[in-house]
Amino acid sequence: MPELPEVETVRRGLQQVTLNRTILGGNVLLDRAIAHPVSSIDFLTGLRGSAIAAWQRRGKYLLAKLERSTECFTPTEAQSPQPGGWLGVHLRMTGQLLWFDPSEPLQKHTRVRLFFAGDRELRFVDQRTFGHMWWVPPGQQPESVMTGLQTLGPEPFSDEFSVEYLAQQLRNGRRPIKNALLDQTLVAGVGNIYADEALFLSNIHPQTLCTDLTPVQIGRVHKFVIQVLETSIDAGGTTFSNFLNVQGVNGNYGRAAWVYNRTGTACRVCDNPIERLKLAGRSAHFCSQCQPHTKSE
Repeated sequence: MPELPEVETVRRGLQQVTLNRTILGGNVLLDRAIAHPVSSIDFLTGLRGSAIAAWQRRGKYLLAKLERSTECFTPTEAQSPQPGGWLGVHLRMTGQLLWFDPSEPLQKHTRVRLFFAGDRELRFVDQRTFGHMWWVPPGQQPESVMTGLQTLGPEPFSDEFSVEYLAQQLRNGRRPIKNALLDQTLVAGVGNIYADEALFLSNIHPQTLCTDLTPVQIGRVHKFVIQVLETSIDAGGTTFSNFLNVQGVNGNYGRAAWVYNRTGTACRVCDNPIERLKLAGRSAHFCSQCQPHTKSE
């Protein structure tokens, strides 16, 4: 599943190519890809004639602020754009947003096509069909329609995600720290890849209970969560299976990953084989030598 760095990479790409372009129409090839409105026709009707004013990211969600131009009734009247609502996207496991010339052949798993001014097209491609798109009408906040936004914790790069905040949230937790970092109500956007990477750099075993973490360890977790996300964004995200940026290019962070998806290969620090275990149905990758499973330091 694309995590924060991958979604941020897509956001930046969309900001470059779609800004101020008007959506002329579209084609929904799979109705269940549209989460709101219920009707795919209403979805396309709501978007038609709107221009992309800005792309935002909240956790793993993408949000495009839409504007509509108004007609000038007198020569002295300046055009003033009016709100056009929001276009929301969640890529889920295998979703991709790809920018094409409309004449390019369709990919097998294309679910939605949006046609833009300038003879360009944004395609939502999703092999597993878990991804969704929303049109949020003007006058409504995105979280009123995209209800998953309501429960998200702070952004990792925000002031709200402080060491003090993290310590408070973890203080009495009887769950493993790896599980806690995957909790989107704790911190938005961190997933399996970057939780593993941050814990390796923190020298903390993924099964360590939150309540057993020392203040020093919590400080390291905070530091390295931010660091690995920044490093991956700089590398264009991670591609292990489906992730592509809007130009169809793979992310490069995976080549430098410390532990994720490296089971059985030598640790980059100590040469110990990287191990993998299951925690709450998810894989956790770690080095047992660099990340000893001890109760406290």
